Amino acid sequence: MQEGHITTPFGRRSLALALVRRQIAAAETGRIRSADKWKIFRDVSEARERLGLQDRSLAVLSALLSFYPENELRRDAQLVVFPSNAQLTLRAHGIAGATLRRHLALLIEAGLILRRDSANGKRYARKDRAGEIESAFGFDISPLLWRAEELASVAQQVVADRLALRRARENLTICRRDIRKLIAAAIEEGAAGDWVFIEECFSHLIGRIPRSPAMMEIASILHDMERLRSEIVKLLETQQKTQNYSTNDAHGERHIQNSNPESISESEVSFENEQEAKPENRKPSFDGAMKVFPLDLVLKACPEINAYGPTGTINSWRDMMSAAVVVRSMLGISPRAYQDACDMMGPENAAATMACILERSGHINSAGAYLRDLSTKAKRGAFSLGPVLTALLRASSGRGAVPGKGFVMRS
Repeated sequence: MQEGHITTPFGRRSLALALVRRQIAAAETGRIRSADKWKIFRDVSEARERLGLQDRSLAVLSALLSFYPENELRRDAQLVVFPSNAQLTLRAHGIAGATLRRHLALLIEAGLILRRDSANGKRYARKDRAGEIESAFGFDISPLLWRAEELASVAQQVVADRLALRRARENLTICRRDIRKLIAAAIEEGAAGDWVFIEECFSHLIGRIPRSPAMMEIASILHDMERLRSEIVKLLETQQKTQNYSTNDAHGERHIQNSNPESISESEVSFENEQEAKPENRKPSFDGAMKVFPLDLVLKACPEINAYGPTGTINSWRDMMSAAVVVRSMLGISPRAYQDACDMMGPENAAATMACILERSGHINSAGAYLRDLSTKAKRGAFSLGPVLTALLRASSGRGAVPGKGFVMRS
């Protein structure tokens, strides 16, 4: 093809200036002198969706390339093929005439081929005396050579995007499996936590996955899924550390009591032993003056204590008292201070007070000193759990989260 030469179509077909501009720009920027036509065809096949082509368009392009006798497209060669529609139909696997014309138009619109129409619209070649083609009229495939680098770049990007999409889908599948099995295991083994709420968050994320998700949609959902998985793992790790801490502390207390029994007075007996003692052996300091509030009310105001129950939840006052012992140890409150609280308030109120202290532990500098102060007030009749529980209930009214928006865990 002669560089800079622009031809107009034959007959009623109009010429779009955008097509002229693409021809000129491609001819000016094309730097490759030669390229393998079938390699270019493979690049076009990879990039067909970006180019607005269909499978039939590729069949037509393959047929056109088959009429060019050489495998290599060269800039100094005659790159016009001139098959008839009948010949093209045969090589395009029997494509219908109307379909053939439609896909030729798509290839021209995509800027991959050009029409080189003769004066009468016929496709033919004129040869010189030596038998060499002097001029030809038909379909010019030189834009494939001009755009070879661009098409290769687009094809590479398409392959990279497809690989990234496949990896994102795999990661999403693995993350979904992890979350589903973690929730199932936690519920089956009775781990503490609001697993109903977590399951709702998970279901909400599953519902956001469309039938044919794009890369941006998968990336957004995967990010939220990974956050939810991280929150679940963090919750389970916290419970495991708490259990280990409680076990080690209990072993340490038994070791101190067994190795040096005279170092702790009778009034400093641990609350664990006090729970097992008969009622008549308990210290008689508590006279029942403090009101014992319903367990459900205490748990509603202080939900954090649930995680420290014997089975990861609290179903009775006995479970509450056992959890209070664990919390007492975790917060560094001495057995003596807790025993005094039981004597002044009663075991139920002392356990409930521990739940309140746990709920506000981030705002209390010394949990042991705070509990001793409350015990002193209770002895004078100046302390009641009612206002404390009411304040915590008001504060807890803002707990929770919309599924899929941050995944705030509630134990």
